[in-house]
Amino acid sequence: MSNDKKMGWSMQELAARVALDLEDGWFVNLGIGLPTIVAEYIPEGREIILHSENGLLGLGPKPEPGEEDMDLVNAGKEPITLMPGGSYFSQADSFAMIRGGHLDAAVLGAFQVSQDGDLASWKLPKDPLGRVGGAMDLTVGSKRVFLFMQHTTKKGESKIVEECTYPLTASHCVDRIYTNLAIIDVTEQGLVVKELAPDITFEYVQEKTGAPLKRSESYQEKSTILGLHE
Repeated sequence: MSNDKKMGWSMQELAARVALDLEDGWFVNLGIGLPTIVAEYIPEGREIILHSENGLLGLGPKPEPGEEDMDLVNAGKEPITLMPGGSYFSQADSFAMIRGGHLDAAVLGAFQVSQDGDLASWKLPKDPLGRVGGAMDLTVGSKRVFLFMQHTTKKGESKIVEECTYPLTASHCVDRIYTNLAIIDVTEQGLVVKELAPDITFEYVQEKTGAPLKRSESYQEKSTILGLHE
């Protein structure tokens, strides 16, 4: 069995690709884990105001080694920086922003996502507790929900399925899925492949996906990551 996690885009390349789709002036929440990498690849000259549900607005990239301030962390307790004009506030105010519909997008991770845009991200079947975090509020309160994830599990099972078998975070909430293999839009007509990673074919992605896929009219066989920087 091939290692699907080593095929297609690296997570750094995928983060750069996600960042390209964030529009100038957007307020965006980056979920715990992989999505936080997106902060490192915001295109130069584009103002994206990053939000963290623990009470921060205006997050910057990770600090240089040795310059970490453990009083300045994101929701995943990772050290971060604050951009000029950034602000701190209570967690109650933070969730008022989310629930008030003030976020243009949330970039989240996922255990499973269905062809209808249902998201399962907080509890695995054998996990007695799970970790809800702010995802349930973010999926409902954000204007757009983008998923940043590996296409398959460590066992090679697709995370994209016809129907979620894990406890749901929210139903019909996902707009777009970014994986190491492809970028897929969730539409009323089903899952539509917008773009493929380099050297990945549509047929291969379909083989690794647990739900039927369609090609978009602007479908690209190959992709170039623009704006990726060290």
